[in-house]
Amino acid sequence: MDILICGLDEAGRGPLAGPVTAGAVVLPADFPLEILNDSKKLSAKKREAAEKIIKERACWGVGIVDHVTIDRINILQASLLAMKLAYGMMALKLPEWAAAHGISYGSIQALADGTFSPAVPCQCRCEPKADGTYPSVMAASIIAKTCRDAIMIEMDKKYPQYGYAKHKGYPTAAHMKVCRELGPSPIQRLTFNY
Repeated sequence: MDILICGLDEAGRGPLAGPVTAGAVVLPADFPLEILNDSKKLSAKKREAAEKIIKERACWGVGIVDHVTIDRINILQASLLAMKLAYGMMALKLPEWAAAHGISYGSIQALADGTFSPAVPCQCRCEPKADGTYPSVMAASIIAKTCRDAIMIEMDKKYPQYGYAKHKGYPTAAHMKVCRELGPSPIQRLTFNY
């Protein structure tokens, strides 16, 4: 009976707009680890290619917490909630996925990037920079980042004047300038400083 490791990571703690997202990933033993890295170190093209393979071969989940909730509970709590939601989605798929891959597991342990553990129903340890060290956390960072980027590209279609497709809501000079000129967009995090 194997102990499965579920990697957890978030994307979008720093932006001034949009949601925070998280990924939860359990990798099979035969996963091609060479395609993985911290999502921030991969080009968008490589991230998207890796995301496709992760979603085809791994057991994964994604969690999304919107800007309103971020303002209400703060970005740290929202990030931890997104990880909890991602874990929950992954856990629902796990029995069927494990059976399909011939994996019999006795327990699952989680490994989260950062210094705080989300409230998941298993043993969870956290480690800073885990997204550059552990393959399952790298995979989770890729799932989180590609999900969030896709959301922000959709938001750019709704609010094109804010440039979300380009900066994804991060505090670039252009983003802060447009917020000062036009006021906050409907997906702005109002508790963040501009």
